[in-house]
Amino acid sequence: MKFRHLVAAAAVLAMSAAAAAADLPRLVSKNGRHMFEVDGAPYLILGAQAHNSSNYPSQLAKVWPALRELHANTLEIPVSWEQIEPQEGRFDFSYLDALLPQARQNNVRVVLLWFGTWKNTNPNYTPEWVKMNTARFPRMRTPEGKTHYAFSPHHRTTLEADKRAFVQLMQYLREKDPQNTVIMVQPENEIGSYGLARDHAPAADAAFRGAVPAELARLKGKAGTWTQVFGDFAEQAFTSWHMARYVDEIAAAGKAVKPLPMYVNAALGDAFNAKAASTVPSGGPQWNMVDLWKVAAPHIDALAPDIYARDPKAVEAYLSHYNVSSNALFVPEIGNAPEYARYFWSVLGKGGIGFAPFGMDYTSYSNYPLGAKALDAEAMEAFASKYRLFLPIASQWARIAFNHPTWGTAKATDEADQSKVMGRWKVTAQYGLWEFGERGMTWIHVDPHPTTGKPVGGMAVAQLGPDEFLVTGSDVRARFALDKPTPGENGAMVRVEEGTFDSQGRWVMRRVWNGDQTDYGLNFTAQPVLLKVKLGVYR
Repeated sequence: MKFRHLVAAAAVLAMSAAAAAADLPRLVSKNGRHMFEVDGAPYLILGAQAHNSSNYPSQLAKVWPALRELHANTLEIPVSWEQIEPQEGRFDFSYLDALLPQARQNNVRVVLLWFGTWKNTNPNYTPEWVKMNTARFPRMRTPEGKTHYAFSPHHRTTLEADKRAFVQLMQYLREKDPQNTVIMVQPENEIGSYGLARDHAPAADAAFRGAVPAELARLKGKAGTWTQVFGDFAEQAFTSWHMARYVDEIAAAGKAVKPLPMYVNAALGDAFNAKAASTVPSGGPQWNMVDLWKVAAPHIDALAPDIYARDPKAVEAYLSHYNVSSNALFVPEIGNAPEYARYFWSVLGKGGIGFAPFGMDYTSYSNYPLGAKALDAEAMEAFASKYRLFLPIASQWARIAFNHPTWGTAKATDEADQSKVMGRWKVTAQYGLWEFGERGMTWIHVDPHPTTGKPVGGMAVAQLGPDEFLVTGSDVRARFALDKPTPGENGAMVRVEEGTFDSQGRWVMRRVWNGDQTDYGLNFTAQPVLLKVKLGVYR
């Protein structure tokens, strides 16, 4: 009898452990689409990243008001190696003791950014006992034998020290955060090396002259040395492999303690052409090294672009590079100038799992020209207008985007129309139009639209069925037309409802659009709404 009770108790404990594991945040993939889950439900990261030096209890009071105004559901914020292990083997988590309860009080989830061996390729966030001991923790070497600024990925001493601290961080989260306030972790930050494509220390030189690993030989379809397999990109591939393996070992050790999703972010090079490794942060997950990183770092769930380009074509190219079937699109950093807000629609339309402007706190710092000159009301509202609409429906949108085709776009420099064929319908975004009337009307004077020439506007569409769509956007006109009508066929909007989703995922109609609101397409102003559109065909 006692044995049966013990077996039953063990079974209950095992089931409880399994249930707890099932409730951990995770990234789910299916048919080339990706979805983030938190608390067992779809989750769209409406994020905000704090400034680099906001990771202290004294600064948190300047962070939460910005998140509330933004209507964000997720804070991305650093936790640094120098902060938690100022003396070797002595750990201090007082910052997290303050951060996590305050995040819960503000109903915000957290993505922790581990600033360890590399932060923007630099060693600046390592403890003094690491950064000043180059004999124990070697830097990369130039061909002339001089010390480079960045840590070498080829030395176990640095890796083991970083890994030990990271494991302590994950143990803290396992013990102190059973409710998973922290939903994801970024090990390292914008890793790589500027100005030196690879380490030229003797051991690194010998490894570079050797054969590529078998995994990469399979990936590239041929064996040989790094130069033979990767040609002009051999040094970049070499450093990428070793940095990816380095970070993967750290991530694997952390996940063995608490298996939270983990991603690595990329400081980006040219959007259109892979450049020489000396001109980009060699070693990081550049878009031309995504496939290599996927092989080298299986414990990393996503590779993510940090976007600060002002050219719309470059932004869209970056999004396409990282929006591949093997990789969930996540934009953990984008400039906080108002013009960047319109790319929220592009990310949504590509099935992205999250979006986060950088520098969203009131610590009186600006990273202009990468972002806004000041986090003023205009900059905040550019993003808040989108988040305000999506915060109540984030889970529903994430579920829909995982199961249905989506498309999104943002106004380009030339303000030209943009179209996408979805099933038998052609969806078009138009810019610079008043809500009433058509472009080129001559029977009445029409002033230029106030958004003409301004970098605002975009939309996202989800196809729920052959003739049913969800549409949202800002400063844009959406039009639907049959893509290839047969003779006599005419497309029509049968019904357009403005509404939202309730907490159970049920559509709640607020009003029907008709007349002026549909005669000239579906016109979205600076304050976006969500429309459910039913289309039909008549003869």
